[in-house]
Amino acid sequence: MESLSPNIFVNDIQATIDFYTILGFSLVANVPDDAPFVWVMMANGPVTIMFQTFESLGEELPEISRSNGGSLLYYIKIKSIRTFYSSIENRVKVIKGLDKTFYGTT
Repeated sequence: MESLSPNIFVNDIQATIDFYTILGFSLVANVPDDAPFVWVMMANGPVTIMFQTFESLGEELPEISRSNGGSLLYYIKIKSIRTFYSSIENRVKVIKGLDKTFYGTT
């Protein structure tokens, strides 16, 4: 395996773009060519994430059509986590601040 790029289904793709832009991601691909988009790829360095609207699925994958999205956690590896955190903490909703895990990472 050389990479893993999740495709995350969202209700509001523009709000998703805005949020991930705050985190340092850039829009690198989108469908269609002009907004409103139904699918986008965003990147921050070597990390890429794709986002797609539930609506764009139509009847293709009814198993993942949901009204409330999914729940997940991302564990990221980043240099200068405290600097990064302080640059975003007042710009996004922080559920839980930085802490040290039992295995020694922040």
